[in-house]
Amino acid sequence: MAAVNRFPDMPEYTGLNTPVGEEYDIALPNVEGQIPADIEGTFFRAVPDPAFPPFIEDGGAILSGDGMISAIRINRGTASCAMRFVGTARHKAEVAAGRALFGKYRNPYTDRAEAKGVDRTVANTTPIWHAGRLLMSKEDGHPYRVDPQTLETIGSYDFNGKLRSATMSAHARIDPQTHEMFSFGYEADGLASTKVSYFIVDNEGELRREQWFDAPYCALMHDFAITKNYVLFPVYPTTCDAARVRAGGDHWVHEPGRESWVGVMPRDGDVKELRWFRGPKGVFCFHMLNAFEDADGRIQLDQCMADVNVFPFIQRASGLSVSPQDANGRLARWTIDLRKGSDTVTETVVGPPGDVPVIPASSQGRAQSHAWMLTMNPQMQGPPLPGGPVGVMFNTLLRLDFSGGPPQALALAPNECFNEPAYVSAADPAHGGWLLSVVNRQTGPAQFDSALWILAADDVPAGPVAKIAIPKRLRPQVHGWWVSAAEFGDSDRN
Repeated sequence: MAAVNRFPDMPEYTGLNTPVGEEYDIALPNVEGQIPADIEGTFFRAVPDPAFPPFIEDGGAILSGDGMISAIRINRGTASCAMRFVGTARHKAEVAAGRALFGKYRNPYTDRAEAKGVDRTVANTTPIWHAGRLLMSKEDGHPYRVDPQTLETIGSYDFNGKLRSATMSAHARIDPQTHEMFSFGYEADGLASTKVSYFIVDNEGELRREQWFDAPYCALMHDFAITKNYVLFPVYPTTCDAARVRAGGDHWVHEPGRESWVGVMPRDGDVKELRWFRGPKGVFCFHMLNAFEDADGRIQLDQCMADVNVFPFIQRASGLSVSPQDANGRLARWTIDLRKGSDTVTETVVGPPGDVPVIPASSQGRAQSHAWMLTMNPQMQGPPLPGGPVGVMFNTLLRLDFSGGPPQALALAPNECFNEPAYVSAADPAHGGWLLSVVNRQTGPAQFDSALWILAADDVPAGPVAKIAIPKRLRPQVHGWWVSAAEFGDSDRN
């Protein structure tokens, strides 16, 4: 636990990951090309950005950066950008102290004394929009509600006192027909707990049902999926041990010899109906593309999978050293047949390595015809741009056609990278819609510029129809959420 008074010279704090710590609200007048007329709304982005240097150099600090809520607003062909720290209890405590108070990732036993009893979440992973409310989420606590207009923090949010779980996932799924929000929280009643909370929020934003169940072991359950009739809870062997945490160790360790699982239950049913299906040993996935029921009634779960957890700090804690290119990354489809007696999944590879997949909101829980994801250009000359929690950024945007057509790809130069895209539907139903992505470009040894690219979703290789320059250096985002101008009219709820 070496003490430091500046940001360490580590990949987590250098290059594109260099902390910024700046709040602003600026116009974006420099536009190359033309912003499509039917793009009206706000692209919210979650950007982790530590306000103070850590006093413990390692231990997952890349995931512990203070939450920044970014809003890129597009209105009648003009754009602006705002950035604010999320006013979490943790951020406020450290600002008051003038230094970092919290130690290793998700380990309160490594905190300074002043941090005792303070909510540890940094709300830095996903902006979630539902029923007129904007929530900044991170899976180790409750989300924080943020004013979507001013970006001022309203406070920690527990659905008006109805959420019993101590945590809420960084990911939520919203049904395109009922507009219900489905979510969950793991370690629901404390560190290293196997308890998982599953809850449903209706289209008015009221939490109407919460149920708890036990996972096979305490695991890093970052994402999940719904179909029209079912909810799926994947469990992969990146695990937490209470004794290790109490001893000051790392929260997460990956266990390659342990089996993965996926729990399946009717999404409006009872947890007593939950059935567990066995998956391969040692695999890990951070993000689901989608899940759906096919014509034969089988459940198909599409996920960005690898044979190991690729986060460097988790590998170090696990005594592993597997590079992303050696992790057997693939878009894997797990088939689950509830009608048969088998308790195992069948895996089929349906796409290349990659992550942060995107589908139209209308395809959630239904068979998708197309999807988009980020990947690496296998023919790129030169190393990829360092940055982000895995250490390298994606340089290729991929469009996948699940109706049998060929994939499309747009590869960037070696000094450029994509951030997770967001899908925006077009006013014309015959149009394939749009994609928004912040693209970073290295211009010098420690210099970077950024721009919001707008692309036709059905013609990715054509490149951007518009580039909106952002005259501020941006840290890589984790996740984003597009909110149309029409949806903003519903943002005045209590």
